[in-house]
Amino acid sequence: MAAKDAARAAQLSNAAPDIEAQDFSVVLGGPLYQLLLRTHLSDDVAGHVRSRVIVMAAIAWLPLLLLSWVGGHLLDSGVTVPFLRDFDVHIRLLVALPLLVLAEPVVHERLRLLVKTFRARRLIPDDGGARFDAALASAYRLRNSVTAEILLLIFVYIVGVSVIWRHFTSLDTATWYAVPADGGSSLTTAGIWYSYVSLPIFQFLLCRWYFRFFIWARALWQISRINIALIPTHPDRAGGLGFLAQTPFAFAPLLLAHGALLSSALANRILHLGTKLTEYSIEVAAMVLLMMIVVVGPLLVFTPQLGRAKRIGLREYGTLASTYVRGFDGKWLRSHTSDDELLGSGDIQSLADLGNSLEVVRSMRPVPITKEALLQLGVITLLPLAPLLLTMMPLRDLLKMMVGIVF
Repeated sequence: MAAKDAARAAQLSNAAPDIEAQDFSVVLGGPLYQLLLRTHLSDDVAGHVRSRVIVMAAIAWLPLLLLSWVGGHLLDSGVTVPFLRDFDVHIRLLVALPLLVLAEPVVHERLRLLVKTFRARRLIPDDGGARFDAALASAYRLRNSVTAEILLLIFVYIVGVSVIWRHFTSLDTATWYAVPADGGSSLTTAGIWYSYVSLPIFQFLLCRWYFRFFIWARALWQISRINIALIPTHPDRAGGLGFLAQTPFAFAPLLLAHGALLSSALANRILHLGTKLTEYSIEVAAMVLLMMIVVVGPLLVFTPQLGRAKRIGLREYGTLASTYVRGFDGKWLRSHTSDDELLGSGDIQSLADLGNSLEVVRSMRPVPITKEALLQLGVITLLPLAPLLLTMMPLRDLLKMMVGIVF
């Protein structure tokens, strides 16, 4: 069985471009993926998610519970933030980390369908097929890069843990993972496991997703360099690229994970350091903006082609409309025709249809995303912050306010 899994991993890593283009994925590849294959924690369709979640949570969170209990920092023992009251570590490792794992089958399935839609809608012309396949093959090679994941791991330990966590994320008070010492703070036994095992696991998975975002953005950029066969009168108001508005749904678990991370960090500061939720409006806005840049930003690569298609469409359909209107004017207004002939003609309906087509061209969007999709992106990201509203007002008052707004 192990030999079969290894053979399948090698097949995915070395597949020919024409085979790769049939089933695009930014998930099924890379050294970690091959390791999970060999340990039967994954398969070639991003399966065994529950097993991966349990194993990773057991490695990252369970030892912290046991070591904090042994060290006397489980509930109190003179520290400001004992382990069981550290919302950041629990949400990070028991909510955000599982979401990063659960996102894999969702992203795999939805991005695969999005890429197939380019072919299904015949947006890729015959002379651009080779470049389209080459773009996907390039994405596969980058996804399978051993060097990239090694660099991510080095980045996590040198920058993620040693710099970002120690100087910007960790609380400046006595906690279960660090206690005051001469000239700074000293890690507890649980803190050593957290900083060298638990946190690197989480940060590596998170950085690996950012790397996948980069692969997706790069693939879209290469596809956008093909002369895509856009249709200005397409009813999706995006020349046929309107299906890309589903991108926020593809990354929904990752949006929730980032919202959970922000919620956990703010919860610790609000409940343990006495700050208020309103003090972090900039951080909240920055998180939503970051997610919009990461998820929606890559779609901007199609803006030049959409703009050009709109200009050409306005010119061509404007010329067609002018020709048709002149003929209509000459036939029905400048010549002698009976009312009976007018009632039996389809020219009026054709004129209306032509006007509708021209209006569709005028309303083409410069980016294949809708306002509704942007709103949904923001709501999904901010959803994990909803419990923090209870720090501003009691639940009963909050419910009364919500009922008043709705009714």
